[in-house]
Amino acid sequence: MAGKALTPQLPAGARELKQERAVRTRERVLSAAAQAFAAKGYPAVTILDVAEAAGMTKGAVYFHYENKDALALAVTEQFYRRIGEIADAVEQLTLPPVGAVAELLLRTATAFRDETVIQAGARLQLERQLIDVRLPLPYEAYTERITSWLAKDHAAEARVDLPPADTLATVLVSAFFGAQHISWVLGNRADLVERTTDLVRTILPSAEEDIELCPSAPRRC
Repeated sequence: MAGKALTPQLPAGARELKQERAVRTRERVLSAAAQAFAAKGYPAVTILDVAEAAGMTKGAVYFHYENKDALALAVTEQFYRRIGEIADAVEQLTLPPVGAVAELLLRTATAFRDETVIQAGARLQLERQLIDVRLPLPYEAYTERITSWLAKDHAAEARVDLPPADTLATVLVSAFFGAQHISWVLGNRADLVERTTDLVRTILPSAEEDIELCPSAPRRC
């Protein structure tokens, strides 16, 4: 129509390439932010730290994330997505319920030891009062998943040797995340899998046969 400027449209292939490039850039920024938060903690990290680690300018980081709080939220959300992926993978193994709980804790321990985004997310949860944005509630879905598995075990076998599923799930999650914090402070989580194995065997002593089915469980000599 006359008098109306037309916005040039990129070809479909060019638009897809641009979108893919933007996704890769955001992933690079998030990876750099996770490394910085895991190593230094939220208060000490600057946008410049993230930009330098990502090999880009501060302006490029700000283009994707408006401030450090937005980066902290994005890393925390990525942390919980990864935790969910671990739980989904365990569910596919069709282990007995208590065995599934043990396997989930052991795989989570390995992720805390080895994966930067998990280490960053855990540290950001500890520093949540310093972050001016609402983060997801700590480990809520994780506890609910464990509760649902333990409830199946109670229903299937009428286990009288275990407390209610929600109580046991809360104790297990609290003990595990306390253990990972102590392991981090004392030895950079190098012994976390072993600590987690001891934790599970202590809290669930009657579940030894189920635990032995776990692919991630260290074997007794």
